[in-house]
This record gives sequence, C-alpha cells and structure tokens, in this order.
Amino acid sequence: MEHRALGGQGLNVGTQGLGCMGMSAFYGGTDETESLATIDRALELGVTLLDTAESYGPFINEQLLGKALAGRRDAAVLATKTGVEITDDGRAVGLNGRPEYVRRALERSLRHLDTDHIDLYYLHRIDPEVPIEETVGALADLVGEGKVRHIGVSEASARTIRRAHAVHPLTAVQTEYSLFEREIEHNGVLDTLQELGIGLVAYSPLGRGFLSGAITSPDDFAEDDWRRTDPRFQGENFERNLDVVREVRRIASDKNVTPSQLALAWVQHQGAVAIPGTKRRRYLEENVAATGMTLTGDDLAAIEAAAPRGVVTGDRYAPELMGTLDG
Repeated sequence: MEHRALGGQGLNVGTQGLGCMGMSAFYGGTDETESLATIDRALELGVTLLDTAESYGPFINEQLLGKALAGRRDAAVLATKTGVEITDDGRAVGLNGRPEYVRRALERSLRHLDTDHIDLYYLHRIDPEVPIEETVGALADLVGEGKVRHIGVSEASARTIRRAHAVHPLTAVQTEYSLFEREIEHNGVLDTLQELGIGLVAYSPLGRGFLSGAITSPDDFAEDDWRRTDPRFQGENFERNLDVVREVRRIASDKNVTPSQLALAWVQHQGAVAIPGTKRRRYLEENVAATGMTLTGDDLAAIEAAAPRGVVTGDRYAPELMGTLDG
C-alpha cells in the first residue's frame, strides 16, 4: 500500500486506515479471535493507521489494540480519542474537555493500549463549556512531554478548527465523510483543512455500511446494533437512501468492483484517509483493494449524478446525539 502525508506535521500513514470501534461496540456481536486476526491482516497489507477511542467499549477496544500490538508497537500509527468523559468503572458521563480530564484520560489510555505514547490523539467531541484553547493547550503539553506525537480534533466546525490550530498545529481532523455525508464540502471545514494543511480522516466512509450494498432491510441489523436508531435507516428514509445505493451498485458493477470499493475510492480521490470499520478479514481485504483503484472523469461524473451532495435523507444521528456535534 502506498503511504501519504497526513497533514503537514510529519505524520505518514497508509492511504487507508482501519476503524476498530465495531470490534468491541455498537455493531452487534463481537469475536476477539477474528478481530485480532483482522488487525494482523491489516498490518500485513500495509494498513498502518489504527483508530480507536476510550469510549469504545468503554476501554475494551483500546485493550484489544494493546493486545494486538504487543511486541510490535512500531508497526502501527495508533490513534485514540478523549473528550467523552468515562468514569473508571466504565460509565459515560458526558462531554469533558477540561485539561485535568484530558491528562487523566491520556494516562488511562496509555495503560489500556500498553504503550508509552499515542501517535495521534484526538479530542473526540468539542466540549461547549470549555474554551477549545484550554483543551488544545493541554494536548500541546502532552506533546511536549513526549506522551503524544500529534494531535487532532473530531467533528469540529471551521471556526473551532482555526482556534485550535492557532494554539498548536493540528495534524488531522476526523469527521464523517462519504458519498452519503458531504456537509464538510460547503460548511467551510474542507476549505479550512486545505488552507491550513491539516489532514482529513474520514470515518464512516461507507455510510455506516449502507454503501456496501449488503444492507437491504432494517431487519439485517442485530438487536443491539445502534443503527436501528439511526434516522437514515428508518422507514421512508431507508427506502429513499436504498435507491441511491442501487445506483452506486450499478456504477460499481460496470467497473467490475464492489460498491464498497467504489465508495472508498471516491473518498480517497478527495484526498482523505478513509478508516472503514470492519471486524472481519474478508471485508478488510475487499476494502484495501480499493486503494489500487483509479477513477476516471467519466466515473466521477457518474458517481456525482448518482450521489450528489445532499442526496441522503435523514439526520446522521438521533436527536439526542446531534447536540454533541460542534456546529
């Protein structure tokens, strides 16, 4: 796999990363043996950026990665996140960007990941009660101490990104970006990242699995799969969004690739590092194959016609979660 610079602060990663959240939380049943094998295979294929967060589990996902990287820590670029407060017994409390919490959470993540440093440490969500300058100042202190190599923010507005970057250079901003979610193209975020030389890490590049073409009914989800509450997978929204997926499948079939590969190649073409999440080797291998794809002008025009900006129907989070996003 080719590597590329992620931002302008000296961090290089494979052109596609791996989102590890689903190995431990939110997407139905888990299988540690298969998850560990998937991480092994990812490293074999040249995937280096492994993405987790203290809130995934909570803690379980970080511990899984610590186990997976035992004895080969330097094989991966390890990214984790703070800012969603978790008590030591695993209860989610709410957003917390206070410097004292950031430091406490970092020390806990280092223990769970069994490492002495984090390669890329994100603020998972912006705490509206704490000035971003204070939170980023704490992250900068951790960089100065060598416990963190690079910092970033997740789901931040253009204004917040500028304020954060003025305190300490951001290496990356992580946000949802896919054929189903293109808001950053017109809310100033994408332009800001390009102007400031900050890398874009795209989570949910397959529209939470919708763009894989494998989901045909809300009943395809396990009872404990959180997508059952996602507005885009509900009622009329589901049916209208499925029409878009059918068009993506048609274009993919014409190119003799899978819908997932087409959707990932599009994200890659936009200059982002996608971190599709999977907990199975066969899907990992399918996703990684997209890094070798080239999209022609005709391909891009066909994709744009099938999935123009704003085509998706429904909010991307349930109402109670939308309030955590920095507008």
